[in-house]
This record gives sequence, structure tokens and C-alpha cells, in this order.
Amino acid sequence: ELLAANQALMTVYVMRASLKELWQPTDPRRWRTAWRAWHAMTISSAIEPLVRFAKRLKLYWRGILARMRWPMHTGQLEGINNRIKVMKRMAYGYRDSDFFFMKIKAAFPGNPR
Repeated sequence: ELLAANQALMTVYVMRASLKELWQPTDPRRWRTAWRAWHAMTISSAIEPLVRFAKRLKLYWRGILARMRWPMHTGQLEGINNRIKVMKRMAYGYRDSDFFFMKIKAAFPGNPR
């Protein structure tokens, strides 16, 4: 009875639950299909704060999809950034920027193919 009186609130709760399901690791293609369905439902709900949220989130969908394809935790990225910052501190005063970039390449050789 309470949710029937607040139809918009019920819609937001349902949309929140379905958005939460999107963050479970799945196949990128299925995620993209589910994302499009969620976005279409959100736009058709006509609840202005929800529509604004969906439009803002849509700007980042490519990055989210890339995370599904290539899972990398932020801890790894923070470690890489920290090592580069340390190298920058150690390279203070060098006039040759190529040397600095060679040091970064040596520290992070990438995946050999």
C-alpha cells in the first residue's frame, strides 16, 4: 500500500536492484545488452533524477565495458602510478627526458608476445 502510494519510489528501488545486478562479472556482450535495457527502462521511467543519473553514467559505459573485458584492480594501477612517481622524484634535475622515459619502459616492459 505504501509503495503503491509512491510509485516513483518503487520504480527507483527496482531500477537500483537491476543496476546492482549489472556489476556482477559477466560476458561483455551480455553486459552491454543488459546495460542498454537498463538505460532504456530508466529513460522511459521519466523520473528526472534517475534520468539524469542514467545520462551521466552513459558517458562512462565504454570504460565500464573495458573493465569487463580486461579486469584490472585499482591496486595494480596505484602501484604502477607510485613507481612512476618515485622515478620522477629520483630523476629530478635530469635534463634528458628521454632517459626518464627509458627508465619507465625498463620498469614496465609489458607483455612479451
